[in-house]
Amino acid sequence: MKINKELNRVVVTGLGALTPIGNNVDDFWSSLINGVSGAGNITKFDTTHFKTKFACELKGINAQDFFERNEARKYDPFTQYALIAVDQAVQNANINFDKLNKNRVGVIWGSGNGGIQTFQEQVMEFALGNGTPRFNPYFIPKMIVDIASGVISIKYGLRGPNFTTVSACASSNTAIIDAFNYIRWGKADMIITGGSEAPINETSIGGFNASKALSTYNEDPSKASRPFDVKRDGFVMGEGAGALVLESYEHAVKRGAPILAEVVGGGMAADAYHLTGTHPEGEGAYLGILEALAEANLQPGEIDYLNVHATSTPMGDASELKSVERVFGFNSGLNISATKSMTGHLLGGAGAIEAIACIKATMHDIVPPTINTTEIDADFEGRFNLTLGAAQNRKVNYAMSNTFGFGGHIATSVFKKFEE
Repeated sequence: MKINKELNRVVVTGLGALTPIGNNVDDFWSSLINGVSGAGNITKFDTTHFKTKFACELKGINAQDFFERNEARKYDPFTQYALIAVDQAVQNANINFDKLNKNRVGVIWGSGNGGIQTFQEQVMEFALGNGTPRFNPYFIPKMIVDIASGVISIKYGLRGPNFTTVSACASSNTAIIDAFNYIRWGKADMIITGGSEAPINETSIGGFNASKALSTYNEDPSKASRPFDVKRDGFVMGEGAGALVLESYEHAVKRGAPILAEVVGGGMAADAYHLTGTHPEGEGAYLGILEALAEANLQPGEIDYLNVHATSTPMGDASELKSVERVFGFNSGLNISATKSMTGHLLGGAGAIEAIACIKATMHDIVPPTINTTEIDADFEGRFNLTLGAAQNRKVNYAMSNTFGFGGHIATSVFKKFEE
């Protein structure tokens, strides 16, 4: 295969979203800019004995509406969510794969937990049995974390680069950066990327409760995700998927594709500090942001909007703002918002839906708000524009998205308003 020696421009031509606040991109974006919370009491299992009894669940989604019964049985919910979001993105991008060289179209997907629902069900069935291993023949292919990217490629017959990134809650942002690189290096013309997660079950909620990462504000779930607030007590679990179609500018123009935005930079780094906690001074985040800026050939003052990781954990939010201060300074004119205050935290799928929020911000010159935050940490009070309570209209030429994961994984991407 001949590889281009000059770097290609990489553009976004399709978006798809399946989220706790909207089952398509338009509804998701409308809910974001109107400050709608997706949190509510968990309906998927009995939470009587759980510390956290709420999450940001999908609403009105039934697998039978999208898949034949026998087909649905083959896929864990995280793969189902991926396929639904990708179908939206493919339609949005006006793709006819039969007219493309499918050897040059790939899939790079992200997920942190993969088929954790399938794993839970099968292991519990075995544990409650008589010791005879009667596992479902689809157990392994439903569970493994790479299967979503494989199933997407099978559905559309795509034979280009195909793999899954796993960097915990940075997974889908890492996938987007990898897709960006493969296209600009000339190793693919188009890549479907993004991420999905289906973690609202006993295993995941119980496990994150044990690590003291989840909010336990059961009194009012809609206000539980409150980034930067002095009373924040942990994140709110979310589920769903976000999908993006990336392709080289030349390829997009040749096929007459709608161009929504341009990807101009991606930075990855590590905290190298703790299994689950962030570096107190945000060292990895600082390095990741600098790398993304350098790759995009931008100065800090050129970023208009920063979608922060900000999960609503006490240490995580504070360390991220320290890294932001180191790069951008205080009162810099930068708009910051934490959209997890509305969507909850989709773990490996978070970066994908937050990338979509950044892209829509560049398209519409609107910054979505941070909701639920009423009393800022004293160290940061009045020092940042956190876009509190309501969306703000402003020119958004460049938007940046931060995502961090257990293990110290850092991924930061930069999107640009599209210009010819």
